[in-house]
Amino acid sequence: MAETPLISLRGVVKTYGSGPTAFQALKGVDLDIMAGDFVAVMGPSGSGKSTTMNILGCLDVPTSGSFLFHGHHVEQLDRDQRALLRRKHFGFVFQGFNLLARTSALENVELPLLYRGDPRAQRREMAMAALEKVGLKDWWDHTPGELSGGQQQRVAIARALVTEPTVLLADEPTGNLDTERSIEIMELLTDLNQASGITVLMVTHEAEMAAFAHTIVHFRDGLVDKIEAGQNGKAPA
Repeated sequence: MAETPLISLRGVVKTYGSGPTAFQALKGVDLDIMAGDFVAVMGPSGSGKSTTMNILGCLDVPTSGSFLFHGHHVEQLDRDQRALLRRKHFGFVFQGFNLLARTSALENVELPLLYRGDPRAQRREMAMAALEKVGLKDWWDHTPGELSGGQQQRVAIARALVTEPTVLLADEPTGNLDTERSIEIMELLTDLNQASGITVLMVTHEAEMAAFAHTIVHFRDGLVDKIEAGQNGKAPA
């Protein structure tokens, strides 16, 4: 029996506006993502990749079509139900790090647990474990201003991992980094994917970074244009 996809999109359409000014960002996207995959999403501006990622992260809903997660129809959930699903199953990493400037690495990583209402001792233990996963356990008391760009992104990744999500969504995670730091972050994401089995979905404009993924999905004109294999964690030659 074939394995059931973790995520499945069928005929997903997303239209913004109405009448003569309506814009169709997605025109019937079909896409399956298996649990434990590392997927890079690429495409020119306006291709639909960011809209698709917003839907996959439960930040937006399709105008029509279906979005199944673990076999459940996400497009039928209300706003509060989507928020609960997002908090439970999804971690987010952004290009701009989005760290609190006057707050230590540990406290930044603790934030999702604070919002969730976890006890202080439990928050600290889980945040330290997440920092250790990204190689920053000894930097727990440093503020973002005392960290390099690569280290700041590692803190951001630890913050996304601390809730133990099923899926890590990364939006241009190397966009603000030089090549050496970018490769470090991609190797970290690869290690996390392979060691913990977390599913990684990453938007990138950089083919060199996309090559680290197991699967590369190309968008064009609101549709999936093609799907190809990456180098599965190996640095590009």
